[in-house]
Amino acid sequence: MAKKFRLEVNGKAIGDLLRGPEVRADLQRRGDAIAAAAGPGHSAELTFTDRAAVFIRTDTIEAMRAEARDRTLTRALDAGR
Repeated sequence: MAKKFRLEVNGKAIGDLLRGPEVRADLQRRGDAIAAAAGPGHSAELTFTDRAAVFIRTDTIEAMRAEARDRTLTRALDAGR
């Protein structure tokens, strides 16, 4: 018979991890890779509230048109893996 075990999660430690510099650096790297793969006119912006997040934006009308017509940003998501 298998032994049972109990897992206790330290919520503060998980929160510290999600706000840590390693996670921010990884998100920035991934965001930059996606923006570069999407082509010119895209940029990555790292934001921080209660946890780190990265947003990839279209900065130019040409990039917006390329996303609407060809889905350049959508296709570039694999570059962030």
